[in-house]
Formats: sequence, C-alpha cells, structure tokens
Amino acid sequence: MAIRKDSKGRFLRRGETQRKDGRYCYKYVDAKGRTRCVYSWTLTTRDLTPKGKKAGPCLRELEKGIQRDLFDKVAPDDMTVYDLALRYTETKTAVKQTTRAGYKTVLNYLAKDEFGSRRIRDVTSFEAKRWLIDLQNVHGKRYSSIHTIRGVLKPAFQMAEENDLIRRNPFNFELATVLVNDMVAREALTPKQERRFLEFVANDKHYQHYYDAFFILLNTGLRISEFCGLTVDDLDFEEGSIRVNKQLQRSSDMRYYIERPKTESGVRYVPMTNAVSASFKRVLASRPRPACEPVVDGVSGFLFLDKNEMPRVALHWQKYFQYAVAKHNRIYKEELPKITPHVCRHTFCSKMARKGMNPAKLKYIMGHSDIEVTYNTYTHLGFDDVKADMLGYESGAA
Repeated sequence: MAIRKDSKGRFLRRGETQRKDGRYCYKYVDAKGRTRCVYSWTLTTRDLTPKGKKAGPCLRELEKGIQRDLFDKVAPDDMTVYDLALRYTETKTAVKQTTRAGYKTVLNYLAKDEFGSRRIRDVTSFEAKRWLIDLQNVHGKRYSSIHTIRGVLKPAFQMAEENDLIRRNPFNFELATVLVNDMVAREALTPKQERRFLEFVANDKHYQHYYDAFFILLNTGLRISEFCGLTVDDLDFEEGSIRVNKQLQRSSDMRYYIERPKTESGVRYVPMTNAVSASFKRVLASRPRPACEPVVDGVSGFLFLDKNEMPRVALHWQKYFQYAVAKHNRIYKEELPKITPHVCRHTFCSKMARKGMNPAKLKYIMGHSDIEVTYNTYTHLGFDDVKADMLGYESGAA
C-alpha cells in the first residue's frame, strides 16, 4: 500500500484521497456492494473550511457515520457473537494490515469456540467475564491473547449497544479486574548488561556481523519495523539525522509491504551520535549490491538484505538477538536477560531518561504519541539510577 499524504503532510487512511482543488474524498463499498464516495473540505474537526466554501462535517466524521450505517444495515435480530465481530471488523476500513491480520485471528477463534455462536442479546456481563476467565484458566490462553480478543469484542458490543441491538455492553469492564496479568514486563538492560552484550558480539566470529545493527538499535530507540524500513536515502550524515517515515512489514503469507508509522508522531528525524553514524557508514560499506534492488510498494534501497536479497524484517532480528544471547549464556556463568529489538528501544529510552533528557524531547525522538508513555520510562528507573542524584542533592544541601 502506497503511503499517501494530504497537502498539510498528514497521512491519509485507506479509502481517503485529496483532490487537486483541496477537497477530501472517502470511497467505500455500501451494503449492496456498490462503490460510493463522500466529500468534505476538511479532514478533521480541527480544520477550518476554506474561505468561500460551504462548511459541513469533516471527512473523518462522515466516515464514522458511514461505518455506523453499514453496521446497522447488516445486523440481524438473532446476531451471534461471531456475526457481531465479523460485521464490526468489516466496518473498520481504515486500519493497518497488521491490525486486519489480528482481526482475522480473533474471528478464526470465535468461529470455533462455542461462545462465538451465542446470541449477542443473551450475553450477560457475568457470562462474558466467566468466558474470559475460562480462556485463561481452562484453555491456557495468555493475558495478551485474551486482551486482543476482548479488544475486538468490547467495541463491537459497544456498536451493538449504540444501534439498540442490546441494552448494555457486557464487555464494558477493566480486564485487569478479572484476569491475572501474566505478561512479562520488558526490562531495560543495565549499562553493565548492555556493555557485556556488545563486547561479546564484537568479539564473536559469527555475531560480530550484526554488531553495528545491534549498536544502532540500542542507541537510536527505533522501532524494529522502522529500522527494517530504513533506506540509503533516509540517512543524512551532514545533518546527522535519520529520517523515519515508514515501517517495513511482512505478512503471514510472506508478502512484504510498507506502512506509515503507528501515529503521526512517529514521523520524525532521529539524531545520530558520532558512534551511530560510524556504524551506519560501516553498514553501507558492507551492504550487498544485488543485481536487482528489491522494491516494496515503490520503496527501494533497504539497508539490510537477507540471503535471498530481500529486506530483512523484524523476525530476522528477533532471532539474531535470541541466538546471540543463548550463545553468550552457554559460555558465561553470569547470564544476560532476554534481549529483543523492543528491549533495545526501552533500553535507549531509559538511558536517555537516566541522563536527564527533557521528557518532551525524548517523546519526539521515540515517536511516542502520548507523553504519558515517555513518563512511564522515568517511573521505571531503579535504585542505582537515583542513588547518585540523591547523594548529589545531599552534598549540595550541605
């Protein structure tokens, strides 16, 4: 899917376009399978209607109304939980392909589970909670998987409530009040662990080939999909910046595609330290020169290619980290914890917080949409991180 932006540089969702005269258009398929279009001079409620043009609802508000109407027209009185989830996901036309794949997983599970055949008007809040508890305690599903399932059913039932198909949303409760959260918190590496890992990689005959990539991930805070999507043109050594404006993904059927960053805040320029710049230059110097550059949705020049001369994706790097840590722990008594690309991102964020970087600046570098996410990093600092500061305050007060 090609990345489209409007004249203000904002990303456009699936079905949205902007015409040459500035007017926005949303194309969709109605309940009878016919292609329809709606238009507006504004994209969001914050936009001002151009001078001389008739004001009206923004395009995004029109889209919400269309989605509600589509749902209402295909909602039978005896609708089942599976039918509801299916109809709800069919109205979500603007989601990313990764989200759509998650919808498919949930639908496949509901199609096989007895709960999916229950009529929605018969489902009570007690039964919804009991079912989720059984998923965890009887069927052994992880909290994260149940969170995904409930993430579809809660808004689906909410839509059913708003359309008067049910009296009350049975999934309108906090999941953490019902289930045991077995999700393992991602811990940042300590400075000592980071140093030991990089030293091991640098001196290992096999894994030293991945040293620069590991170093870059630990010192830029890039999401792994952003890292995989980097191209030669994204690096500006004169300005010392990394342009982040896309993500490279690969679907379960091995199809490569480009997505826009998770949020508009994800589009940014990340500064390069001298050490990061040196790593990127070594990457470019050793980059394979394929006979035919791989092209994904019009993008080419990817920095990291696999043995098939295709761009490396997140799964590649997850395995490289996993195998490198496993080899280290077979050799040394003092083991390293699990290291993943996201642990690298969390480590970088914690490292910058430890050094006192302003939260607003760190939010920009990380591409967080909500500064609360950035602030959470500051709340995860440990004893060693604050001990020196406390002692410094004491000596200053004296």
